[in-house]
Amino acid sequence: MYDPNNVFAKILRGELPVTRVYEDAHVLAFKDIRPAAPIHVLVVTKAPYTSFDDFSVHASKEEVIQFWGGVRETVHALKLSARGYRVITNVGADGGQEVPHFHVHILAGKPLGAKVCA
Repeated sequence: MYDPNNVFAKILRGELPVTRVYEDAHVLAFKDIRPAAPIHVLVVTKAPYTSFDDFSVHASKEEVIQFWGGVRETVHALKLSARGYRVITNVGADGGQEVPHFHVHILAGKPLGAKVCA
């Protein structure tokens, strides 16, 4: 069940400030307040999905295209393609998901290596 009082919902409503990187009608991308890399941006859907599982099962084909298009636009806005980047989504407690709102992390700005980011 989606919690409309989660921190990303509050950000989307303008109740909490963020440093915006990209925004369109479907996604908001902003800098993470606890970066795990020199560039660490969160891309959140503006629709009320709790996780990748929820999004992948319940989102329409158009919503899926719009979300991943927003991720692509964020990568291009940050000019990350030449050097590389990592896209991560966490699902559930064991997966490290802290906010129950579907989002991805874009990490870049240094060699990230082959291991998963903690």
